[in-house]
Amino acid sequence: MAVLDQKKTKVSDEIPTSSMADIAFLLLIFFLTTTVFPKDKGLAIVLPEEGVTAQVSQKNIMHIIVEPNCTVQIKRGEATNVQTLRAADVQGVWRQAAADNPNLIAAVKTDPDAPYKCMVDVLDALHLAKADKISLQMLEK
Repeated sequence: MAVLDQKKTKVSDEIPTSSMADIAFLLLIFFLTTTVFPKDKGLAIVLPEEGVTAQVSQKNIMHIIVEPNCTVQIKRGEATNVQTLRAADVQGVWRQAAADNPNLIAAVKTDPDAPYKCMVDVLDALHLAKADKISLQMLEK
């Protein structure tokens, strides 16, 4: 009688994980290379060259002071009267003043305690009013 070689095959109840790391890295590389990241939107400001100074008459300057409570004070040139309004109202005031004086420069002075959003709201209003000459300063106490 012939003895039959019977090999017992053992069925494994484990999942093979030898190539799992390879698959994970391939998926990671795939998603990193195909993902499109949006560009950050910031304030589009063109800064002058270093060392460039220009003398400007006070009649061509509109002082815009951003307060800590987000109110805006506007003073024209050397005038003593101050107009207090909201950041959204700066657009209308600027359009009216720029129509009278095309050489007008906006001197935005922000209080150090004012939230950043308040200054950005004023700059957005000036941008909507098509103001192209803007000076940014920190208000000195």
